[in-house]
Formats: sequence, structure tokens, C-alpha cells
Amino acid sequence: MATTPAPPQAPPKPTWDPRRQQPVLPWLRPTIRIRLTLLYGGMFLIAGILLLSIIYLLAAQAISTGNQPFFKIIDGTNIRVSSDNCPAITGTNNLQISDFNAAIAQCVDRQRQAALDNLLSRSLLALLGLAVIAFAFGYAMAGRVLSPLGRITRTARAVAGSDLSRRIELDGPDDELKELADTFDDMLERLQRAFTAQQRFVGNASHELRTPLAINRTLLEVHLSDPGAPVELQQLGKTLLATNERSEQLVEGLLLLARSDNQIVERKPVDLAEVASQAVDQVHAEAEAKGVTVRGVQKPAVVQGNGVLLERIALNLLQNAVRYNVPEDGWVEVNTEIQHGQAVLYVANTGPVVPAYEIDNLFEPFRRLRTERTGSDKGVGLGLSIVRSVARAHGGHIVAQPREGGGLVMRVTLPV
Repeated sequence: MATTPAPPQAPPKPTWDPRRQQPVLPWLRPTIRIRLTLLYGGMFLIAGILLLSIIYLLAAQAISTGNQPFFKIIDGTNIRVSSDNCPAITGTNNLQISDFNAAIAQCVDRQRQAALDNLLSRSLLALLGLAVIAFAFGYAMAGRVLSPLGRITRTARAVAGSDLSRRIELDGPDDELKELADTFDDMLERLQRAFTAQQRFVGNASHELRTPLAINRTLLEVHLSDPGAPVELQQLGKTLLATNERSEQLVEGLLLLARSDNQIVERKPVDLAEVASQAVDQVHAEAEAKGVTVRGVQKPAVVQGNGVLLERIALNLLQNAVRYNVPEDGWVEVNTEIQHGQAVLYVANTGPVVPAYEIDNLFEPFRRLRTERTGSDKGVGLGLSIVRSVARAHGGHIVAQPREGGGLVMRVTLPV
């Protein structure tokens, strides 16, 4: 008789708890509140003890000074007295008892008042000295307690400058600041993984999307080169070729937009004047065909960045300025210079009147003036979006203003 196999046993439970371990006595955790309470409470107690000790010593000195007798009897026969503190009774032998007692009381009051005034003045000086010491010590201790915040801030600035590999790795007691630093490190770890995955995706998509489009373009060009092809087929091939070219431009724009959203890690000196001159050369033929004059002065303006992306800024601005221009006597002005310690690329052009409320929409992907989606042969609607992303990746910004009489004035500012 065959034996029935035993049912499989359940897998063993994990011996560790993935959740964050809570301290046994949470009220004993050295939090910032407890540390600051102990620190400033201890400082107040020490300052109070010092002030009390100083007042005690001053009071003891005043009492010891006041223990001296007010008068001395120098002649018992005629009842003559001598007093340094009460000149009114010194050397008198015919003074009445009531006048003598009044003079003694007056001298006692005067000496008591002098002792109190002396005690008050010295106590105020001691309080002032202790206040200066307490403020200096408190400032130093507050800087020591809050020094982890400076470390967190410096790391955040380094991360904002495109270095996602930086970590705080704060040591010390398990308080709120260390918890904040650990949370920040975890967030940076996730961000780095996300950006790495995005870069890997962009690289893979670049290859996977470009290859079939390039194959389609090659096949269409081969068919169009056949002289025996029917006219209808040639017209269809030209239409498909234009559509394929538009798709290639869209893919290139999307990939460039995805890459330019990140900060530039490898930076090299790039002269905006040279970049603008190369962009002018590239749009020169198109500008002549449309009757647009390109002018301007390109002064040296060296920045740290990626030359290819910076050239894309100038090229996109110039292409937009040429394509969205007036039919006759149009012009485009391109200037580069250094202003207030920053490099400036200035592009102005004639063209249709642009309402001020439409400026922000021009920088949105697939948006044009008075057009929600792309629908013309002037581009794919990503030019200004790429310009803004590249400028931000280099730590700069772009400002657009309507030009009086029509057209736009574009001003790209980059740190040198």
C-alpha cells in the first residue's frame, strides 16, 4: 500500500522584523527637546548659582563694613564722643539725649542706604557680566547643537548641484536631526535609483525608436529613387517621408527634453558667442529663403556646461525666430555678452503680436501661440520646452517678453 506524502510545511517565519524598532523607553530617547531643556536649564541654574554667590559675598562685605561702632566715648567725665560716620556728635558735651539719639539714627540710616546702593551697583555689574557670558556660551552651544542642520543644508545644496551620490550619513545620538538625516538619505537613494532608471530608459528608447524610423526613411528613399514608379506612389512616398521625418524630429525632441531635465554633471568651458555663431550659420539658408535678416553682435561669454545642449538653446531660439516672423522685411537680432557677472544670450525678432498672457503657454510641450496642439510644418512644439529645460539644467533661466510692434524678446541667463 502506497503511503500518502506528507503535505508541504509552511516556510519558516522571518526572525527579523522589517519595521523600525521602537525604543523600550521612548521617553528616555535623547531628543532635541530633552537636550535643549537640559542644556538651557543647566545654564540657567549655573547662572543663578553664580549670581546668588556674588550677591552673598557683596552682602557679607557690606555687613562686615557696617559692624563698625558708630561712635566712641573719649571722655567719660564730660560725656565726649568721637564718630567718623556721624560728625554731628563728635566732640559735643552739651548734647541732649534726644538730639544724640536722633543724630545716631540719622547716621545709621545714611550708612544703611550707602551699603544698599553699593550692593545694588555691584549686583548690576555682576548681572551684566553673567549675561554677556551666558549669551556667548548659549550662542556657542546652540551652534554645536544645530551643526547637523548645517551639514544637512550643505548636502542638500550639493544634491541640487546635480550630485545625487552625496549622503549625509549623520552620526550622533538618535534624535530628531538624525532621523531627518536618515530620511533624507533614503529619499536621495530612491531619487538616484529613479534617475538612473530614467537615464537607462532614455538610452534604450533612443536606440529602439530611432532604428525603425531610420529603416523606414531608407526604404522610402529607395522607392522614391525609382524613376519608373507611378506618380501617385511617388506622391504617397513623399508624404510618408515627410511624416517619418516629423516623427524623427518628435523622437529626438522628446529624448533631448528627457535628458535636459537632469542637471549637467560633466561641464566644460563653452563660449556662448561661438555657440550663437554656429546656430546663425545653420539657420542662414532658411532665413534667406524666408527673407529674414539675421544680425547682432556676439561678444565672448564663457560658461560651464554642455556644448551640444547649449547649442540646442541657440538653434531652437533662432529657428523659432525665423519661422515665426513676418512675411516681408523681417529680422532677427542675436547678441551675447556678460552682464552683472552672468552670461546672457539675447534673441529678438519681428513677428505677429504676442499677448502677454500667452507667454507662459509657449514653454509648455506641444503648445503654440493660439494652437493647443501641433498642426503645422514649423516644428513639433518642443523647441521652447527644450530651451527652458536646458537652461534650468545649467542653473540658469529664460525670460520671454512681447516686443512692441510684434514678435518676441528672449533672454537666456546662465551663470559663468
